[in-house]
Amino acid sequence: MATGTFAYLLFAFVPQLESAAEFFLPIFSTIFPLLMFFILFVTFCKVDFRKLIPVRWIWWVCLFQLLFIAVIVGAILVFHVKGRDLILLEAVLTCIISPGAAAAAVVTQKLGGSLEELTTYTFISNFMCATLVPVCFPLIDPSVHMSFLHAFFLILYKVCLILLVPMVLAYIVKHHMHRFHQLVVSIKDLSYYLWAVSLAIVTGMTVMNICHADTSAGFLFLIALLGLLLCIVQFAVGRYVGHFFNRTVEAGQALGQKNTAFAIWIAYTYLNPLSSVGPGCYILWQNIVNSIEIWQKRRESPSAPKGGVR
Repeated sequence: MATGTFAYLLFAFVPQLESAAEFFLPIFSTIFPLLMFFILFVTFCKVDFRKLIPVRWIWWVCLFQLLFIAVIVGAILVFHVKGRDLILLEAVLTCIISPGAAAAAVVTQKLGGSLEELTTYTFISNFMCATLVPVCFPLIDPSVHMSFLHAFFLILYKVCLILLVPMVLAYIVKHHMHRFHQLVVSIKDLSYYLWAVSLAIVTGMTVMNICHADTSAGFLFLIALLGLLLCIVQFAVGRYVGHFFNRTVEAGQALGQKNTAFAIWIAYTYLNPLSSVGPGCYILWQNIVNSIEIWQKRRESPSAPKGGVR
């Protein structure tokens, strides 16, 4: 994250690098979805497809997500929220309504959680998002004109590209290309380091969007602060739900780690573009939480050296 931030600031504020920045921007924009594709492909190569079935904690996490959405949408409708207050609530809503992050399974596996259960939740949350966005967004913003079926199938199309294609390819490789499958799974932490590279890129792009946001620094700070509070609440509620099922890691990552790239897209497409700063800031907060969790996990690991973390 620090690398991505420093790289953007370097290219943005050193005049001699301006032409290089213009050259690399479309390249990074293309690389990022490819990285996500390969992250999921590598992750799905390790999945036991027979275990991709819904379990109880998934439905409880979905229920709490629905409750959070109902509270925000209800507040907007009951109090007739307008102007900047509406932008703030839209920023919060996009961070809640967006599905679980595609890379959440990578972090969950790193924390010792169930890869299959988190993968199952990711699919369910994407279908739930595809249903809720066409219902909720026209309610909170009358200027939003969308056909339910058009928005539903558009989101499902993106879900298929992001999730189903790498899963189908991973299934084919796992069951019919055994040598290649063994090569992929034999590379230790491959998906984790691909995720780290994608995180550096998305952090740089997030900082760029924040720096170019057409509003005051104080309003940006308020959006960022709300994103931080929401991030803490969602991770905490998820872990609280999970402890009833001995699945604190899985439920915490499911509710707390969001597909923020998707959230930014729906904010730009259907709501006030400024509300996309909310999920942009949420990217930073959720990955700080992820970093702390992974650091703590490594400290607790019996294989960690006594002198500290390797």
